[in-house]
Amino acid sequence: MSIGWQCLILWLSAATVMTLGWQWQRSRSNAGIVDVLWAAGVGAGAVFMALSGSGAPVTRAVLAILGGAWGMRLARHLWKRVRGEPEDGRYKHLRTHWNGVQWKFFAFFQFQALLIVLFALPFAAVAGNPQTSLPWLAAGAAVWVLSVVGESVADGQLARFRADPANKGRTCRRGLWRYSRHPNYFFEWLHWFAYVFLAVGSPFFWLAWSGPLVMYVFLRWISGVPYTEAQALRSRGDEYRDYQRSTPMLIPWFPKRSEQ
Repeated sequence: MSIGWQCLILWLSAATVMTLGWQWQRSRSNAGIVDVLWAAGVGAGAVFMALSGSGAPVTRAVLAILGGAWGMRLARHLWKRVRGEPEDGRYKHLRTHWNGVQWKFFAFFQFQALLIVLFALPFAAVAGNPQTSLPWLAAGAAVWVLSVVGESVADGQLARFRADPANKGRTCRRGLWRYSRHPNYFFEWLHWFAYVFLAVGSPFFWLAWSGPLVMYVFLRWISGVPYTEAQALRSRGDEYRDYQRSTPMLIPWFPKRSEQ
């Protein structure tokens, strides 16, 4: 199956799921479900590309396992937050800004369906790889393990911090959060390099680079850091400004000595 047909089928499926997700948020006033569906959709996209691709069977099997497991873990983590907490502050702000106009939320959900296709392009590159190189597969798997474990640790540290009522209104500076304001985003970005390694030898290798490049742009300037930090400043003010001054934004490093 050509990449064009793969993307069309994936987009139609994602658009349908996102429509159902939009209806879910409409009845519950909780747009956080869009993050759950995006993660699940991208993971499903990896499995779909692997099944419908024409590359080496072993390489496609590794893609299905790694991409599917990544999406399932992230979707499960996000679902726990969506079902157990009030609507995320970022989406509350959007709801207020848009005056609750539902066609804007519908367009937002459908935009996420398009993003699922965009982030499935690295999977298409891997699925079309006719080669099976054990060293490159091992390198990809190593990056995947490091990134998924790192993101899981960061998510767990933040969840435990937020679960303590004594920390309400405070910023987590424990564990990985001492070295990066967004360690979960960092490992999320790192994860996309796994598919670059898996795609070595593919005629569509260049597509694999769209993962880390596009993810960095979105995290750094569009939907990740800007929205999250704007909400943190609204809710924590000067306490978070101090955190911004002392702690690297994305790539982990030691805090500024003067702020320790």
